[in-house]
Amino acid sequence: MSKLALTLACGDYEIMRALHDGRVAPDGIDLLVLSGDRTRILRSARRDECDLSEFNIVGYLMDRESNDDLVALPVFPHRRFRHGFIFYNAESGIEVPSDLAGRRVGIRGRAPAAAIWLRGILGDEHGVPLDEVRWVDLFGVTGTAPESATGNETISENNSIMDDMLVSGDLDAIITPSFPPAFLRGGGTIRRLFPDYRTEEVEYFRRTGIFPIMHAVVLRRSLLDAHPWVASSMAFAFQESKKLAYERVRNPRVLPLAFFQSAWEDQCALLGPDPWRYGFGGTNRHNLETIIRYAHEQGLISRRPELEEAFVPLEDDAFYGTPGF
Repeated sequence: MSKLALTLACGDYEIMRALHDGRVAPDGIDLLVLSGDRTRILRSARRDECDLSEFNIVGYLMDRESNDDLVALPVFPHRRFRHGFIFYNAESGIEVPSDLAGRRVGIRGRAPAAAIWLRGILGDEHGVPLDEVRWVDLFGVTGTAPESATGNETISENNSIMDDMLVSGDLDAIITPSFPPAFLRGGGTIRRLFPDYRTEEVEYFRRTGIFPIMHAVVLRRSLLDAHPWVASSMAFAFQESKKLAYERVRNPRVLPLAFFQSAWEDQCALLGPDPWRYGFGGTNRHNLETIIRYAHEQGLISRRPELEEAFVPLEDDAFYGTPGF
């Protein structure tokens, strides 16, 4: 019997590399993996140019309210702590998170997961009254429940304007998934809201158990309806690829880091044996329920779906074993 030919679009992640180079082959599937810039990846998913794709988790939650074309696997190729991605102008008078109230804070669209996570964290963990912040959406992304949205100003511009506005003082602070050029140039004008962001992130994880999920893997519902077995086959393959990635990078010769062993041991002690765990086990259920709550509270979705409704419910043994350190 011939294998089912499928295409997966995702970033060039170490945990996906074994799928890309063919060391892991999902049962019954002839898989072609495409990697590249994230814009192309997301575009290919929305235009049905691929069968499976990495997808912004908040964008997926928003999309599923208006159509039923995509469904997500509980597979999370991208996670990241984000405390180090809030920047402010030193002349704004901002010193602590609560100082953001009443200030103009730029965001690169209301849908990116980084902005949703950080706004939720500022509210939950630091008592920032989100409805008192003057959010400036520089990309004009709106949600499905605008009457409850916290954004209150839209500017449709390109990436560079955010940096220019922060430097000039037109914005007091920004939330961004990347580093502002003015911050990289140094000089002290643009600063992190959390200078010791690593300590903040460690303490946040200890309090909540959350290593923020940014992206999931989606597939076309028509594919799942026609071939229900594809979900479990791909789940096994994703897990096996991750297992091989852990085995590879634990070799101190692989990464050019002088203090690799201590960094590895620190991560293991804090995050446990499988930081990129898939499925709903461990702290993932709380993680996913939190980002769903944030998306709802911030006006991007009209209701909070159950996890088994929003994701393909896979048996625990679909994610067999623990890759481990």
